[in-house]
Amino acid sequence: MGGMPISVPVAENATVSASAPHLRDIRTTTLPNGLLVLTERMPHLRSIAMGVWIDCGSRDEPLEVNGISHFIEHMVFKGTTTRSAQQFAREVDAIGGNLDAFTGKETICFSIKLLDQNLPAALDLLTDLVLHPTFTPEDITREQGVILEEIKMDEDNPDYLVHELFTRNFWPEDALGRPILGTAASVASFTELIVRSEYSRRFTPANMVFSAAGNLHHDEFVDRVAACFASLAPGSGEKMARAQAPQTSPHITLKRKKSLEQVQLCLAVPAPPVASPLRYTAYLMNSILGGGMSSRLFQSIREDRGLAYSIYSELNPFRDTGSLAVYAGCSPANTRQVLDLTLAELNRIQQQPVTREELQRTKSQFKGNMVLGLETSGSRMSSLARQQMYWGRFFSLDEITAAIDAVTAEDVQMLAGQLLQPGHMALTLLGNVGPMKLTRADLGC
Repeated sequence: MGGMPISVPVAENATVSASAPHLRDIRTTTLPNGLLVLTERMPHLRSIAMGVWIDCGSRDEPLEVNGISHFIEHMVFKGTTTRSAQQFAREVDAIGGNLDAFTGKETICFSIKLLDQNLPAALDLLTDLVLHPTFTPEDITREQGVILEEIKMDEDNPDYLVHELFTRNFWPEDALGRPILGTAASVASFTELIVRSEYSRRFTPANMVFSAAGNLHHDEFVDRVAACFASLAPGSGEKMARAQAPQTSPHITLKRKKSLEQVQLCLAVPAPPVASPLRYTAYLMNSILGGGMSSRLFQSIREDRGLAYSIYSELNPFRDTGSLAVYAGCSPANTRQVLDLTLAELNRIQQQPVTREELQRTKSQFKGNMVLGLETSGSRMSSLARQQMYWGRFFSLDEITAAIDAVTAEDVQMLAGQLLQPGHMALTLLGNVGPMKLTRADLGC
C-alpha cells in the first residue's frame, strides 16, 4: 500500500491541543465504516508504534469455544491471501520492525513498532495480517497441536497453575474464570467454520480501535489507515453483547502436587473494576501491601523472616469487577506461617491508618512508575487504546497525578475495611501441602 496516502472522507471526533506542555497531542477520527483511529504525536521520537485492538477477549467467549480468541490471534500469523508466514517474517525484519500480539481476558491486540520512515510498509503488513488471514484447514490442525503443547507447558508451571486454579474457583460460573488458552478439549474441537465465524463476529469496526503513537501526523496517518481498511465492512455497528458482572465465590482450594518443592499460595478478595472512582486508592493500597521491595509483605515475610523468595500483591481490574491477590511461594513447612503473616498485614492496614511518610513514598513510587511507563511510543499507543475502550476519554498526567495526590490515609483504611473482609476471601494452595487442612475459621471467618 506504499506511496502517497489516498484521501478518504472522515469524521473528526475530538482533538486535544498540544499548545500547553502538560497536554498530550491526541487526536481521534472515526472512519466511514465506523473504525476509530487514535493518534498521539511525539515529534521528538524516531519511532512509531501502532496497534489494532479488538475490544473483546476470552471472557466474551461461549463455553464451547473457550480459547478461540487466543487461537485466532495465533492463526492470523499463519499467512494471508498475499503473504506466507515466512514472507511476513522476512518483511518485518527487512524494515527493522517489531511485530507482536497478545490475547487477554477483555482484549486482543496486534501491534508493530518501527522506524518512522518505514510507516507505509509497516502499515501494509499490519493491515494484511489483521484483515486477510487464510485460516486453511492444514494450518488450523497444525496450530491446534502447538497450542495443546502450550497448555501442557503452562500446566507444568506452578506459578501459572496457581493463578488458573484461583481464577477458575473465584469466578466459577463465568467466562472470566476460564483459561485464556482454552482447554485441550475445546481447542481440539475448533474447525475452519468455527474459526471463520468467530473471527467475523469479533473483527468488526464497532469492536476495533486503531491506535498509534510516535513521530507521525494525524491527518496523513488517518488517510493511510482509511485506504487500508476501506475493505472492512461496517458490520452490525454494535459492540458485542456483554454479560452481567460475575459473582465471586469465597473458597479454599488445596491442590496437592507432591512433585513440587514449594507451595504456591494465592489469597484474594474482590476489588473495584478498572474505571471505579476508587481505583487510585486501590492501586496505592496494593502498593503498600505488596507492590515493591519496601512493601509490608515483602519486608515482613522475605526480609525480616526469610520465609519466601517471591511474595507480592497484585491488582487485576476488569470492566465490571476485579481482584486483589497476594501471591507467595514458600516451603511446605513455612506455608502456615506465611499465611498467618499475610492475614496479619491485611488486618493491620484495616485497623491502623498508614503513616504520612509511607503514603507519600507510595504515591511517589506509583507516579514515578506511571511516568516512566509512558516514555515510549509503544506504551503511549497502548495507553490510548485502553483509555478509549474503558473510559471513552483521555487523561493527562496532571489529572492522574492530582487524583493520586488527593488520596488520604483515611481513604486507604476505609477501602481496606470494605475489601479485606474474611468472608470475601478466597485461598488457593498448590504443592506438597501434605495433610494440611484449612477451614474458613483459619481466615478469620
